[in-house]
Amino acid sequence: MRAPVRAGPELLLDSCVYLDVLRGATPPELDALLMVRTLNHSAVALAELTHSLGRLDPLDNRTRRALREIGGVIDDIPAHRIDTPSVRAFGEAGMLAGLTARLTGRAFEPALLNDALLYLQARESGRVLLSANVGDFEHFDQLLPGGGLILYRPV
Repeated sequence: MRAPVRAGPELLLDSCVYLDVLRGATPPELDALLMVRTLNHSAVALAELTHSLGRLDPLDNRTRRALREIGGVIDDIPAHRIDTPSVRAFGEAGMLAGLTARLTGRAFEPALLNDALLYLQARESGRVLLSANVGDFEHFDQLLPGGGLILYRPV
């Protein structure tokens, strides 16, 4: 049996990709891309996914299903494909998130710092970051161009 052909650079997934796949909100072109690229995962996105699990209301009838689905996604991530941003990326992410917040007039948000971490992790690993978060990542790419970035709009 032959291994599947992997066309193009490896991807690093933002947490929104997992959720959009679960919701069936990914465009067909993105689904095709996910089938032919090597997928990598960040401890940052993993933390965002598990944060959502902790925030779910245990009294809400939808919580059990969401826990099962998101938990299944996390369980399916191969351990050898999970990476953590470097210490340098953490330091630079603080500056990139702060600069973005200042230039866009936004208050600082932990999610902005997480996105800066993902962007820099993808850059330093030579991977292409995949996200539906057009707003934050377009700002980062304007401030620090040259990283691989694929943005999509959920359907």
